Amino acid sequence: MALREAEGPAGAPWERPMAGALDRLVVESALLADNPRGDPQQRPLYVYRPPGVELDHPRPLPSVYVIQGYTGQVDMWASRTPFEPTMFERLDAMFAAGDCPDGIVVFVDAWTSYGGSQFVDSASTGLYQSYLCDEIVPFIDERYPTAADRERRGIAGKSSGGYGAMVVPMMRPDVFSALASHAGDALFEASYLPSIPSTVRTLRDEFEGSYDVFFERFAEADAKPFDKFGDPIMWYGCAASYSPDPDRPGKALLPFEIETARLVEDVWERWLEWDPVRMAPRSADALRSMRRIYLDAGKKDEYFLDLGATAFARELDALDVEYSLELFDGKHGGLTYRYPGAIRELIVALGD
Repeated sequence: MALREAEGPAGAPWERPMAGALDRLVVESALLADNPRGDPQQRPLYVYRPPGVELDHPRPLPSVYVIQGYTGQVDMWASRTPFEPTMFERLDAMFAAGDCPDGIVVFVDAWTSYGGSQFVDSASTGLYQSYLCDEIVPFIDERYPTAADRERRGIAGKSSGGYGAMVVPMMRPDVFSALASHAGDALFEASYLPSIPSTVRTLRDEFEGSYDVFFERFAEADAKPFDKFGDPIMWYGCAASYSPDPDRPGKALLPFEIETARLVEDVWERWLEWDPVRMAPRSADALRSMRRIYLDAGKKDEYFLDLGATAFARELDALDVEYSLELFDGKHGGLTYRYPGAIRELIVALGD
């Protein structure tokens, strides 16, 4: 029998036909122009529409904005883990099965050349929170059948994206009224401090104890293994978000001494101001206004973000804020399967 060309997509496990539609847009941001890192102001923006939802849909729908973890780029949502559907395939299957009311799901890219933005405005990386809230959200509301109302809008993410999902609604409750955080960065003394000594050793043994050398070799390296480069760039990227250097645009003040790993107390105090656990009491009204707060984390999370989620939940208890918290058997990775259920929780809560 001769081989012949077949019509249509290959099907599972390579490419599952979509019942809904994924619009892959490119946008140009005025707020990201001339950012201190020189990172692109032109960005991909993906928008998922459930089956049957066209741009002229007759009624306004709730929307959920999905933000990525550290080092994430929006195109990585299409990556496949062996034997599993991609994020887009999982989401599409949920809507196609009728397991979730209609809603618009927006995938946002806030990548920086330091690996991420923590979804805050920073003098060292750029205005990424404002980009999300003041550019992307109005853009979507103008072009898609979304309800242009914070009461119908939610945000979800994992790790650094889970951090953003917690802090953005606290800082911008005018934009979002529901959140889902999967293993979001929180309780900084538990999640961040344990990796300082090993980071200092890596800088000492691999990069002459110098971030200048680190970034020079990072730029030159064809392969960038996470066990060599991951912690140093994460620390610097987070520092660029939480403690930008006011005298050196694009640079950061580190909360530890590179030679000894000893904490620099005044810089570390600046970091703690950004900890969701510490932010919660200052954001009581915003948190009480949330229509849904969904938290989860793996019990074996390598960054102890199960403890961070629990600590954040205890602050919500003290503020008499309703939420759900699930600690499950898992680690920090491999959590894509949990996204669709959380997105459903938000869409249901944001419904009419």
